[in-house]
Amino acid sequence: MGRPAVAIPEKLFFKIGEVCELAGVQAHVLRYWESEFPMLAPQKNRAGQRVFRKRDVEIALRIKELLYEDQYTIAGAKKRLANDLRAGVKLKVVSSENSGEDSDQGTSAAASTRGASKAAAAQSSSAVKTAEERKALRQVTSELRELLSLLEKGSQNSKPR
Repeated sequence: MGRPAVAIPEKLFFKIGEVCELAGVQAHVLRYWESEFPMLAPQKNRAGQRVFRKRDVEIALRIKELLYEDQYTIAGAKKRLANDLRAGVKLKVVSSENSGEDSDQGTSAAASTRGASKAAAAQSSSAVKTAEERKALRQVTSELRELLSLLEKGSQNSKPR
């Protein structure tokens, strides 16, 4: 039940409404995250409007994943995100040019990826491992919730009226 990767358009700057659409949250949520997560710091233009860079959008998507899917607390998500950024973990995002297309660009990107250093390869394999672990944990969580609902239904049916 993993979420599909979000395709971020190839633009330099995004307005808050565009980021809201991409992340699937409301503007006040993004502004709150901005106050809680120092690494999410969009610039402001001359008119005082928030202007998000692609990296800001990626961070917002990662924050949403940590809070909503992995169910971290704000403090836990803050620590995890800070550790991920310090370790140089790549954020999972699909660019709009590569989303679902098999072209020569994909093959050249794969060839350049093969030439990556051992440290980058180890890091990406650990990211895959954690993604697999997250998927397994989500599966276990959903099964436990199903069991809990069955138990609650069973206890309601067995009570005398």
